[in-house]
Parts: sequence; structure tokens; C-alpha cells
Amino acid sequence: MTEPDYAPAHAPILMVGLPLQLVIGAGHGKVNCGATLLGWKAGAWIICEWPTHLGHAVPCEAGTRCLVRYLVEGKLIGYESEIRNTQTSPVSLLYLAFPQAVEEVHLRKHVRVPSNEPLLLLRGEGKRAVSVDSKGHATMGGLVQDLSAAGCRVMFRQPHPHLLQGATVILEFELIGIGHVSHLTGVIKNAEEDEHTISVGIEFRFNGNECIEYRGWGGSVQKAIEHAVLQKHHPLGVVPVTMSEAT
Repeated sequence: MTEPDYAPAHAPILMVGLPLQLVIGAGHGKVNCGATLLGWKAGAWIICEWPTHLGHAVPCEAGTRCLVRYLVEGKLIGYESEIRNTQTSPVSLLYLAFPQAVEEVHLRKHVRVPSNEPLLLLRGEGKRAVSVDSKGHATMGGLVQDLSAAGCRVMFRQPHPHLLQGATVILEFELIGIGHVSHLTGVIKNAEEDEHTISVGIEFRFNGNECIEYRGWGGSVQKAIEHAVLQKHHPLGVVPVTMSEAT
């Protein structure tokens, strides 16, 4: 990564449907949550749906401090904002202050972040399909060790001779706070095995069959995974203190 750039607010590309990471509040009361950009008025406000956290709407009042982050073209964009107004009917929306300037951090092509979430591996499709359980079962559970926008590494508690390089598998897992991913195709790129575990590197193949059950508003599985990586990636020591204090 490089040092952050400071740019006027119009420099980043704003797009309806852009996944946002919001850090609402300060101190012990701050909440990390996701939302989707629904529109904006340049120089005045941006609008997004009212985010939820652990199944409940995040408490929001006018004047509350809010950190906004999002990914555009390989850059992490961030700025400090505040809640300008709220709306509950006919749908629940937030109006946030439009930035006067933003901070940009150029990220590596595929940032990997540590993870510790369960994953279900299903039998793949096609000629190189694999029965992932040596006893003939069609599924088996593992633990995601790290995650990027392009793939993940998954650890299984015992070796499985059928997890072969080049095999196609189907993945199902939870993006915490975002949604439940299913029918995501992956290809095993490498496998490291010892006496008790096997660690498998999997490359995602977004083919249109994957889906996600969102906790909030929708979007593609690929964008959801990018957003999950952003939530976990905190470039401390690169982003100025004003931003890193809110992470």
C-alpha cells in the first residue's frame, strides 16, 4: 500500500448500489455496520438505507459522528461525516453529510484478511467434481483461515484424499453482519496436509449461480465479499489518526 492521497470529494466515483462501511458513534458505543449507497446531492448529503447490527436497527440521531468507507477501483475511500437526518417511512433511510474532502489509500490487488468463520464445502460440478468426504458424504465443514475478494484458505480437521488440486467445489458460508453466501463455485489451487489437518487454498469463480441472503439491501456476492474484506482490513499506520481512531 502507498501513503494516502487527499482529494476533493468529487474525485471518487459515487455509484448507486455501492456497498458502504459505516462506523457510527464513538468510543465504546460505536458500531461497525454495512449499508448501500442509494443516492446523493453534491455538496449537501448522501443517502443510504438505515443499517442493522445483530438483527436490530442501529440507533441513529441527527448529529451523530459517522465514518464512511468504501472501495472504488482498488482504492479505499474514507471520510468523517455525521448523520444529518433520518427517515422511517415509507422506508428507513439515513442522510449523511456530503464530504468536503476524502482520504484515499491504494490497496494491493487482493488484500487478505484473517478469518475464523465456519464454511460448508459441497460436492462440485462437472468432470472434475469431488466427493469431499472420504465416507461418501456430499458435504463437510471447515474453518475459513483468511479471505480475499479472489478466494479463501480453509482448514479441515482431518486429511481428505479427495481434496485435489484443480477440483471444483461449491462453498457456503456466512459474511458476518452482511449475509449468507451459498452456491459459490471455487477451484482448489493448492493443499497443505499434515497428520491431523489439511489447509486448502480456493479461488472463487463468480459464474452467476452464486447467491446471498442479505441482512440488509441487496447486491452481488462478489461485492459482498469485497465489502467483508474491507470491514476487516484496518490499514493502521497508513490512514491518518482521525480515521484509524474510529476503527
